Amino acid sequence: MFALSPLEDALPCVSTNEILKYQIFLGWIIMNKFKNKYRIPSARAKGWDYSNNGAYFITICTSEKKFLFGKINNNEMFLSDIGEIVKQEWIKSFEFRKELSCDAYVIMPNHIHAIVWILNIGKKTFQKQNQSYGVAYRSPKSISSFVSGFKSAATRRIRTFRNTPKLTVWQTRFHDRIIRNEKEYTTIKQYIETNPILWENDKFYIVHS
Repeated sequence: MFALSPLEDALPCVSTNEILKYQIFLGWIIMNKFKNKYRIPSARAKGWDYSNNGAYFITICTSEKKFLFGKINNNEMFLSDIGEIVKQEWIKSFEFRKELSCDAYVIMPNHIHAIVWILNIGKKTFQKQNQSYGVAYRSPKSISSFVSGFKSAATRRIRTFRNTPKLTVWQTRFHDRIIRNEKEYTTIKQYIETNPILWENDKFYIVHS
């Protein structure tokens, strides 16, 4: 997917976004090789600005991991009415956030997995967050602001649908991981695509009493 030449002029049929994706992964390779002051080895990168261009693997869970979004039957996910609302709001999120794209996602009974790209043309990719901001600060056009907006929109519709104005739909936090190379990307994308097949072996599979 990302075996591209860095020479944009030689790639008239390749989109600007695909070239930017290639450049992002190339940047991670260079940073890991030379271990300069910008190297960030952990999954949750300390000081990393999560509005930076890049690929992010995110997982968003329901409150108490309740099965709200549907069920798995014969290795296939069947969305409930609430699951359909979540799907609609997920798709809608990318329609008006032009800096975002989603390469893969799956809605499971109690969580969502996805690969989300931030692709701001002209924005520097490897920037650190301004340390003068507090811990609760959420960068504009970041992964956190995207997830917060999506969760809020879906929650409003779900509460209206169920006539439960105080219903807690989501866990407060979500998991994210920066994807640094094509191998990681391929492994994660395959995991997302096969998640329904492997559901009963999934760490999010819980037998509720």
